[in-house]
Amino acid sequence: MPRKTLTIKSKVESLSILDEKGNLDADLDPKLSTQKSLELYRLMLLARRLDERCINLQRQGRIGTYGPCRGQEAAHCASGILMTPEDWVVYAFREPGTAIFRGWPIEHSMYFWGGFEEGCRPPEGVNDLPMCVPIASQVPHGMGLAWAMKLRGDPHCVLTYLGDGATSEGDFHEAMNFAGVYKLPCIFLVQNNHWAISIPVANQTASQTIAHKAVAYGFNGIQVDGNDPLAVYVATKEAADKARKGGGPTLIEAVTYRMSVHTTADDPTKYRSDDEVKAWEKRDPIVRFAKYLKKRRILSEDLEQKIENEIQTEVRAAVERYETYCKSVDPSIVFDYMYADPAPEIVRQREEYRACLVREGVLKT
Repeated sequence: MPRKTLTIKSKVESLSILDEKGNLDADLDPKLSTQKSLELYRLMLLARRLDERCINLQRQGRIGTYGPCRGQEAAHCASGILMTPEDWVVYAFREPGTAIFRGWPIEHSMYFWGGFEEGCRPPEGVNDLPMCVPIASQVPHGMGLAWAMKLRGDPHCVLTYLGDGATSEGDFHEAMNFAGVYKLPCIFLVQNNHWAISIPVANQTASQTIAHKAVAYGFNGIQVDGNDPLAVYVATKEAADKARKGGGPTLIEAVTYRMSVHTTADDPTKYRSDDEVKAWEKRDPIVRFAKYLKKRRILSEDLEQKIENEIQTEVRAAVERYETYCKSVDPSIVFDYMYADPAPEIVRQREEYRACLVREGVLKT
């Protein structure tokens, strides 16, 4: 028997269209309309400003632990805007822009991180699953939705977000294998932000890329510059078009960077250098896209300020709605959903807690 190199049908590509200086590869330009370009820019900026406000709210004790998305706006916004109402989106927890685009009110993110179960309830008629913090546990859910689509003959697709750390979990590999075997209409979008909390991607996998993990499961992978919204858009559009036509799954690796903390319970200075962060700040996806839009004369200084002012107003209004809701909720309801028939000690604890809330002025009676 001779030794020979096997021919692998699946392929892995790399894609970058817009560099950090706003220069464009014209041959790869998706030629977004003025309206679509401004919609994407506005969504990315809204995600950034909401992110900044949520960090401030957490530091002030007005929401709980929060997971920022700073630096990853292109990776999720430029993919999310391609999903139709009939498609499904399955979140990790750094995709507020996509959620807003899909119809989630801005304050829903605050509900989630504030500990309210309402933050886990998608708006009526929106084909989304809630945010999912447990690593990779959402990936089989996305695969399952895609399987249901195929069984029903629905010509739609599922976009599932995950991080680089999730690719070390069994849930990821089981979902990839099933999707490959049954050629399911799903997109696995890995936001490779280089750090799984404090574990660098080099210690996460020996693979040259995350994208080519798709080859082992019989479908294509593509690595894109995750801070390039045009590259993310093109790769996602191709993957979605293929999935809706019955062509099976795609793995997209969006190479980006977590410019903020893992969560507000994290101190990244313990495991990464300021020089590394500063180098990636020069590749900021929002700054990059703004340069490109200004070169195209789509975004002027006046329009940029107008969009900024509108977003600040929207975020402030969302905070007000969230905090108005907080004041309307009796915190002692946490005891109400544990047991159908609470034990005497639970009843006693609930009454002690309510008495404390009254003393502190949180409840009137």
